[in-house]
Amino acid sequence: MSTVHDVRTLTDPADRRAASDVFHGTLHRGPVSDEVWEAHGQAADEHWLGVYTADGEIVGSANSFPTRLTVPGGAGVAAAAVSGVGVRADSTRAGRLTALMRAQLSAVRDRGDTAAVLRASEAAIYGRYGYGVASRGDHVTVTARPGWRPDAPAAGTVRMLDRAEAAKVLPDLQDRLAAGRPGGMTRTARWWRRAIDPAGPAAGEYKAIAVHTGPDGDDGFAVWGVTEGDLPGGRDEIRIQQLWAGSPAATAGLWRFLTGIDLAAAVSAWSRPLDEDLDLMLTDLRAHRVTGRSDDLWLRIVDVAGALGARAWGAGDPVVLRLHDPLFDDAGTWRIGPDGVAPAGDTLPDLECGLESLGPAFLGDRTPSALARGGRWTEHTLGAAARADAVFAVPGPAPWCGTFF
Repeated sequence: MSTVHDVRTLTDPADRRAASDVFHGTLHRGPVSDEVWEAHGQAADEHWLGVYTADGEIVGSANSFPTRLTVPGGAGVAAAAVSGVGVRADSTRAGRLTALMRAQLSAVRDRGDTAAVLRASEAAIYGRYGYGVASRGDHVTVTARPGWRPDAPAAGTVRMLDRAEAAKVLPDLQDRLAAGRPGGMTRTARWWRRAIDPAGPAAGEYKAIAVHTGPDGDDGFAVWGVTEGDLPGGRDEIRIQQLWAGSPAATAGLWRFLTGIDLAAAVSAWSRPLDEDLDLMLTDLRAHRVTGRSDDLWLRIVDVAGALGARAWGAGDPVVLRLHDPLFDDAGTWRIGPDGVAPAGDTLPDLECGLESLGPAFLGDRTPSALARGGRWTEHTLGAAARADAVFAVPGPAPWCGTFF
C-alpha cells in the first residue's frame, strides 16, 4: 500500500525559510545567512511547496517562479521555472519527491502554465516525472588575444556598466534577446537582484558587466568574474557568468573584448550555445577549446495542446504522434503537420514516445530520427521518423536557455 505524503503550499516566510534550509542541506551546504535571506530569500510571485513528516517537520521542498519560454517560431508560452527541489537525506526513498513533483505539476497545470522547466543537479532523476533535456551547451576556453580572421563578423562598440546601470539596462535587453532563441526565458526581479547585486559573501566578489552596441542599438551583454592564476604578472582567467548576443557581430564583439582584456591568460565559459561557432572566426581554431558538453534546460510539457499549438512547424508530410505522460492521464494522439496540430483520436500512430522524450525534439535540440535511433521514440510506420524530421525542423538558432536558476 502506497503512503500518502503531506505536501503543503508554503506561504508563511518562516516555513519557506525552513524549506530553503532543507534544500541547501541536500546540496551539502549550510543555511543562508539572515542577510542573504532578507535580500533575496523569496518573492511574492513564487510558489513554494514542502513535504511534512507526521510530526510536522518539513523534510522536502520545491519552488518555482513564473517565466515565459520561447519556442521554435518565436512564440512565448507561460512556464514555471522550477528550483529548490530536494528531500532530506534521512527521508529519501519513500516517495516524497514523487509526491512533491505530482503536487507541483498539478499546481502548474491548474495555473494555466504550458510547461515547467528546470536545471537538474542529477540527470537520472527527472525523466520519470516527464522532464527531458531540451537544450545542451558546450563548455569552452579561449586563449587571450587570439587572432581573428579578417572575414569574421564586424563588431560594434562595447561599454562597461556599473551595477546600478546594469540593473536598469540588462533585464529588458535580456528579455528581448531571449525572445529570439528557443529555450530563452524571462527572468524575475529577484533573479536579477541576486545576479547583479548579491548579498552575503558573494557581494564582495569581483564582477564586471559590459554591453555591446550594434547599428540598431544594444544587442548583447556579458557578465564575468575572474579565477586568480598561480603565476605573477596577471595570469588570471576570466570566467563568463552570462553572455547573450543577438547577432554574430555581437558575439564576435563581446568575445573580442573579453579576450583582449589585459592581465588575463584565457576566457572560459560554461554551457555556451551549440551554434555559437566561435572557432570559425579565429585564425587558429585551436585557440578555442570545447572542454565539455552538458545538459542545459530540462522541459516538461504540461499542456500538450497549448505547447504543440504555440510552436511553428516545418514543411513536410504530416505525422501522427502518440504521447504518454508518466504522472497523469495519457497525453493523447496528435496529427502534426505544416498546417498545425489537431487531436488524432484513435488513429493508429506513426510514432510514439513519452513526454520526457518529446522535449528534445520540441525545442529542436534533437531530431525525431535521432531519438528513434536511440530508442527514445518508437517508429510504427516505416519512414515516419524521417518525415517527422522535416515537420519538426524550423529555421532559427539552436535551442539554449542561458539562465541558471
